[in-house]
Amino acid sequence: MRYAYAITGALLLGGTAIAVTTSSNVGAQTAQNEGLTAAAPAGAPASLADMVEKLQPAVVNISTKQRVKVQNPFAGTPFGDLFGQGQQGGQPQTRQAQSLGSGFLISADGYIVTNNHVVSAGAEGASVDSITVTMTNKEEYPAKLIGRDPATDLAVLKIESPKPFPFVKFGDSTKARVGDWVVAIGNPFALSGTVTAGIISALHRNTGGTSGYDKFIQTDASINQGNSGGPMFDMRGNVIGINSQILSPSGGNVGIGFAIPSEQAAPIVDTLRKGQAIKRGYLGVQISPLGEDLADSLGLAKNRGEFVQGVEPGKGAEKAGIKAGDVIVSVAGQEVTADQNLSSIVANQGIGAKVPIVLIRNGQRQTVTAIVGERPSEDELNNFAQPQGDEDFSQQDQNPGQATQQALGISAIPLTPGIIRQLGIAGDTKGVVITAVDGSTDAGAKGLRRGDVIISANNRPVATQAELDAQAKAVSSQGRNAILLQVLRRGQPAIFLPVRLRDK
Repeated sequence: MRYAYAITGALLLGGTAIAVTTSSNVGAQTAQNEGLTAAAPAGAPASLADMVEKLQPAVVNISTKQRVKVQNPFAGTPFGDLFGQGQQGGQPQTRQAQSLGSGFLISADGYIVTNNHVVSAGAEGASVDSITVTMTNKEEYPAKLIGRDPATDLAVLKIESPKPFPFVKFGDSTKARVGDWVVAIGNPFALSGTVTAGIISALHRNTGGTSGYDKFIQTDASINQGNSGGPMFDMRGNVIGINSQILSPSGGNVGIGFAIPSEQAAPIVDTLRKGQAIKRGYLGVQISPLGEDLADSLGLAKNRGEFVQGVEPGKGAEKAGIKAGDVIVSVAGQEVTADQNLSSIVANQGIGAKVPIVLIRNGQRQTVTAIVGERPSEDELNNFAQPQGDEDFSQQDQNPGQATQQALGISAIPLTPGIIRQLGIAGDTKGVVITAVDGSTDAGAKGLRRGDVIISANNRPVATQAELDAQAKAVSSQGRNAILLQVLRRGQPAIFLPVRLRDK
């Protein structure tokens, strides 16, 4: 999903001209469309015109003026001062930029919903000077940013006027079905009031984001740069989504667009509108999806539950007895699946709530009760994330020939006090240290390397190469094609990694 883009139109000050041409066939005696009337698809209105006419006034264009610092390309050359307009050639220059997006009014007193990225600085070192809202009748209003939620890419603005504004209301996206007709209205490429229609292509679509709230409505209604923040309407004229991203190799529409569902957006918008901060539930676990390899290594069905890689000290999960290596399958009666992930379920639980959590440990189901805490800031969460660090293991023979002969393509030796000191890991660490990895195996493809420490295999501690190979053979004899390894790398917490067995 590396082609999923946020779809604000961003322009350095300048212009783009678009030419539109028409042609006619003057030689035809009878027009091809003479006397034709289009038949409406079953379930669709003959025309969307009446509905669109009522909805369009509530959809607005949003533009920002920004200051962007750019490096002088002639810095360090004799032309630095000349092209730096008299400033020091090595100093960054300030340029004006403009971003364009869409939004919609949700109240007569001027509250507007849009995407956070529409009203945020588009580059490092940039700042937003002003936000302007333009109505369909070309009236312009300065807008105030009331609140934003980067995690879900939502923002609320406010404009003022003595007269009431036209507005629309949220609908219920939980009732939306794949195949339902939808209409998008927005500002693609600065073409204000553009209306496109299509169907819902998929629900609960994950585009590969890392926020845990990546659960979009997918549509084939044409969505392009500048549609960001605009509404997606159902056939009753209710907002069931907020257009946010597209998937495209070229950056233009290819029929795959994504909207934030109203079931997710509405409560966040209501909180931001009140000027309150968004608070989310938190357990304090580091998790991995239960994909094919990981599920196979555990002998479980894939995409049912999520795997606990680590537990944060002092948080709700640890106090409830949840451990690294557990698989959480439900929280508060809600099943953990690919469509409904653990992060989103927990985030929607009340702070301080006691919730039952069903997990699988060593093949056995059990239930614990956890108290939901408050999700920390992103900076605090990054401290719990795995840092990147290079291993410092350089004195042992790599022995690649021996690695190719092993069951996993891994050659390892027992840890010794000297190796432990060299690796810079805890003195009481038990396991084997990798001396070489066969790059043609899954172990090599998964990134295992010399200096990594294998603490356990198949949830069994290992202290020798023979014990590692024995666990690989035990897994194979049970009909599984992958083994679960617990791996420690210097400067990082231990993680569980599924590794496929070498083909026989």
